[in-house]
Amino acid sequence: MANIFETLNPGTDVTTTRTLLHEAIPLTGSIVSGTYTDKTTTGEENIKNYSHGMFQSVYDYPYLSSSANHIFDLTVGYSDNSDLSSSANVQNAKKINMYNELALVCLGTDVTGAIEQFENDLVIADDNNLMKEMFFVNFSRLLVKDSIKKGTFSLVIGTGSWSVPFGVPTSCQTITDSPSASATQGTAEGQTGDWAPLYVTTPAYQTGSVGAIFYNLGIVALTGAVFTSPPGQGNPINHEFLKNNGIHQGISGAFTNVPISAACDGFRHRIQNISFNNTTEINSAIYFCRAPATKFNYSSNPTYTTGSKIRVKEEATSMPRAYVTTVGLYNASNELLAVAKLSEPLRKDPNNELTLRVRLDY
Repeated sequence: MANIFETLNPGTDVTTTRTLLHEAIPLTGSIVSGTYTDKTTTGEENIKNYSHGMFQSVYDYPYLSSSANHIFDLTVGYSDNSDLSSSANVQNAKKINMYNELALVCLGTDVTGAIEQFENDLVIADDNNLMKEMFFVNFSRLLVKDSIKKGTFSLVIGTGSWSVPFGVPTSCQTITDSPSASATQGTAEGQTGDWAPLYVTTPAYQTGSVGAIFYNLGIVALTGAVFTSPPGQGNPINHEFLKNNGIHQGISGAFTNVPISAACDGFRHRIQNISFNNTTEINSAIYFCRAPATKFNYSSNPTYTTGSKIRVKEEATSMPRAYVTTVGLYNASNELLAVAKLSEPLRKDPNNELTLRVRLDY
């Protein structure tokens, strides 16, 4: 332990920095739409459904494998004041609960304490702007890290028939958080962090948003109306959104006639590609440790002397000198908190002074 200390001045010797690191994350359709065959025949399955039936998890390998990584969760839901809401629907209560839960997590509550509802674009919500039937994609922290980088999200979905969802270029829609110049763009900061609307940018439909991305949460909320032509308007693009037990269901049937897991299958079947950049935030405390000319020219190491003589002095008249190899950071009670090692020893004598830059990342 050191017996000579140099006090750090918080105003001049300590500073902080923040660094953002980004990593490109591509998710191809072959993974999310079911790379592996049905587990009943091969034992391999990277899509996991749960007994509670409220969401579906997607892995990059069979989920029972020790190598499997959780990619994202999928679920669907609608508002209790949606035109599709009915007690006769399959899992009606759970679908309403999922909508409310995700709305509460993503948007919070209004001044009256009521749960906010998803809305079309960043405008004051009214019944004409509300998005009441939603698909939700909740990306794992393994991929998102601290957040999704703004302006990098892209989702390509197929809108063709069930058998050929990506049949021709016009059977695909590219949805991004970076709309074309002709579309309205904006971001907002809500109770849970930054978020932005999502737009169909290819083909270049002149419509409002079709959902929202919540960067800090890693959640994408997409309206079921994206599967209409144009998105959010008109009639369903096709009547084969999903195939359940041999029966084709349109987009409305995906919300009302089948369980959540089957609706997730239909949505996942139409994902051609997902890509975004994640963000890792590294905060650093930087300490400028100064060794003045008159200090730290000796060492408390027992091997520094032999026979009451300093080993590194050739003559008695030579200046004392030491070699700095380690920097220790101590608290006010002189308790060692952190140690930094130099790549090579630095000579220290009364003719020079050193300033060593120590960075702690967290």
